[in-house]
Amino acid sequence: MKARVTVMPKSGVLDPEGRAIAHALGSLGFGGVEDVRAGKVIEVTLAETDPAKAKAAAEEMARKLLANSVIESFRVELV
Repeated sequence: MKARVTVMPKSGVLDPEGRAIAHALGSLGFGGVEDVRAGKVIEVTLAETDPAKAKAAAEEMARKLLANSVIESFRVELV
């Protein structure tokens, strides 16, 4: 079973990578971009076959390692 963990900076946390991307998009002629938030997507392949247990395991992985709970939030979905 595969789990996708999406990690994003929390609202109100400075995101210098997102700001750099927004600036670059403006330089390339993409007007109207008001804000960009840059995060990461992590796909984990699990041996678990029970969807509830797989999601719970991926959420625990995110809490313990994949996301910094102080400045990031995460979302887990099974794919």
